[in-house]
Amino acid sequence: QVQLVESGGGLVQAGGSLRLSCAASGRTFSNKNMAWFRQAPGKEREFVAGINWSGIYQYYVNSVKGRFTISRDNAKNTVYLQMNSLKPEDTAVYYCAAGPGYTEVEITPTPYNSWGQGTQVTVSS
Repeated sequence: QVQLVESGGGLVQAGGSLRLSCAASGRTFSNKNMAWFRQAPGKEREFVAGINWSGIYQYYVNSVKGRFTISRDNAKNTVYLQMNSLKPEDTAVYYCAAGPGYTEVEITPTPYNSWGQGTQVTVSS
């Protein structure tokens, strides 16, 4: 397993931008698929974006397509989530997750065996 630490959350007005970072420890980061999930109060944890181990393939939930971009830097053991045109409905705790690589990026939480502590994103209207 890898240890994950998120950063970059905060309070932003609607239409603004934030960039989340997730720093991973360990030497196995580059062979992990990575994903961002979010959880709003009273709601289930939701897949937001995922990227495969090589960074070639990215996947997004429909509600963020065209606004969010996931990327990774394997040399820095870091995955990013650039969030633009933020909406109040994007308000949630955002979690970084690591899962098995060399396979399809999963959109459910179960296959991911390493999670960060979460970072709060609040978008005001």
